[in-house]
Amino acid sequence: METLQIVVLAIVQGLTEFLPISSSAHLILVPVILKWPDQGLVFDVAVHVGSLLAVMLFFRQEITSMTQAWVVSVLKKRHSRDSRLAWWVILGTLPAVVFGLFFKDVVETDLRSPLVIAWATIGFGMLLGVADRVQRHERDEYSMSWKDVLLIGFFQALALIPGTSRSGITMTAGLFLGLNRQAAARFSFLLSIPLIIASGVFKTKDLMESAVPVEWGMLLLAVVLSAGSAWLCIHYFLQLIDRVGMMPFVIYRLVLGAFLLYLFA
Repeated sequence: METLQIVVLAIVQGLTEFLPISSSAHLILVPVILKWPDQGLVFDVAVHVGSLLAVMLFFRQEITSMTQAWVVSVLKKRHSRDSRLAWWVILGTLPAVVFGLFFKDVVETDLRSPLVIAWATIGFGMLLGVADRVQRHERDEYSMSWKDVLLIGFFQALALIPGTSRSGITMTAGLFLGLNRQAAARFSFLLSIPLIIASGVFKTKDLMESAVPVEWGMLLLAVVLSAGSAWLCIHYFLQLIDRVGMMPFVIYRLVLGAFLLYLFA
């Protein structure tokens, strides 16, 4: 990969991983427009590491509190709102893991069509807009029941369809349940951590089995750029979301989906 390609795609990945606009759509669209070759497994591993570093650094205090409370809940059977939230992250991750294991081959072959990505970008974008408008968003993430969390988890499993946007679909579910925008976004970001770890592990395993030579300088550059852009994305998204709402992202998704249909239909 050329340095320019690494820089552009790492920043694009970092910015779109946590915004409700579908990183997979962008990582297909940008190379097509610029006529770049496939970025490959090494790049995928690097940007996943970068995204993970960003979200864990941003939520380091929450993660520390949740982990400590979770250990206490396991060893001493004492529960708190932090331990409950930690259990909710675990529970909310299970549907995507189960569906991912069963449908991995279908997702990686039949569903990677640009047309599937285009229609998913449009359809789930419209659903996000509906969720943002029809509910009174008064709840925080600590008010969720296990049923709420499972629903969000099953919605997250839909993100196996390329173009859906993992963050977008989990925020959609949270908004439908009456979470306020900040709470829906925060829980979505916390929920991303186990899946990013799992995805990174599987991709690293595939990378080791493929015996692809690793360019460590390229790897480090991709990690740093994706981590930096992802951290900035989370920071400013949480600052702006109450003011701008979800509609700018809905409109962007509709335009992006239409452009993908124009290119590939």
